[in-house]
Amino acid sequence: MNISRAILKFAGIGLVSLCFFSSPVTAADDDQFKHAAHLYDTYCTQCHGVNRDGNGLNSAFISVQPRDHSDPKGMGDIPNDEIIEVIKKGGLAANKSVLMPAWGGIFSDEEVEQLAAYLRHVCQCGSN
Repeated sequence: MNISRAILKFAGIGLVSLCFFSSPVTAADDDQFKHAAHLYDTYCTQCHGVNRDGNGLNSAFISVQPRDHSDPKGMGDIPNDEIIEVIKKGGLAANKSVLMPAWGGIFSDEEVEQLAAYLRHVCQCGSN
């Protein structure tokens, strides 16, 4: 199976799973993150999990485990520019899984920055 088909397969499984699971991490308490939380729920939870802990439905099938976005120590050690680069360029930008797609062609620069800020909100690790 080539990488493109694998990505599409994992994304499809994840999108179907969104019909059955709702995210316990919500932005209801802070409208600032509402759009970014929606993007994360739509595109990221299948691998990173509804709890943002790297335990998504697809994580069992990936050789490089997805990052735990709820980990303050692990996320706190990553500079914002690296988070932005990985969102834009995919897992290979950080020598991680080739299955993490590059979202730079899908998300606007503003959305990428919103996602990076949202990840800081999720890990409660502040900006870096």
